[in-house]
Amino acid sequence: MAEFESIELPEQAVEVQPAKPIAEARGGARSIGEARWYVVHTYSGHENKVKVNIEKIVENRGMQDLILEIVVPTEDRVEIKNGQRKVKTKKMFPGYVIVKMIVTNESWYLVRNTQGVTGFVGHGSEPIPLTNEEVRRMGIEKIYIDLDIDVGDTIKVINGPFESFMGVVEEVNMEKQTLRVKISMFGRDTPVELEFGQIDKI
Repeated sequence: MAEFESIELPEQAVEVQPAKPIAEARGGARSIGEARWYVVHTYSGHENKVKVNIEKIVENRGMQDLILEIVVPTEDRVEIKNGQRKVKTKKMFPGYVIVKMIVTNESWYLVRNTQGVTGFVGHGSEPIPLTNEEVRRMGIEKIYIDLDIDVGDTIKVINGPFESFMGVVEEVNMEKQTLRVKISMFGRDTPVELEFGQIDKI
């Protein structure tokens, strides 16, 4: 999770409807295709500026039906210094912004030409959407997860403050998509509550 390159982008053809002329794109946005998450490359350090700039343009042009959400993924890291436990928030993927959008000529052009953006991740001008598994691992959207897990199973935390810790499941709440896990840290077992999207079953 520390490196963006560790997330493998799918090689298959993109599930994006062919770009339509701008005149068509606006009125029939809902019929164009499903909104998906796409990765946008930015100049390093410009991630939050790009997010704000896209949001302003979307609002000014009334394009909320095509560009739904812009996220700069962050995560909390627990650091222990002088016996003090501090939580620091860091960008998960410096130089990248994640955008949930329906790709049309107009929406592609808006994002691609926003100041600070260098391009979409994909093949040339054809962006590749993230898979549900990638969205889950990045923690950018709640996705219902059908997880086959029971009390007593061993898990590994894949994101959040307890990333890389191993633990044993003590309680599973399918309705809330959470579980209580006993994690061994600093020589003692500590119970923590985690979401399904934060763990992998071992």
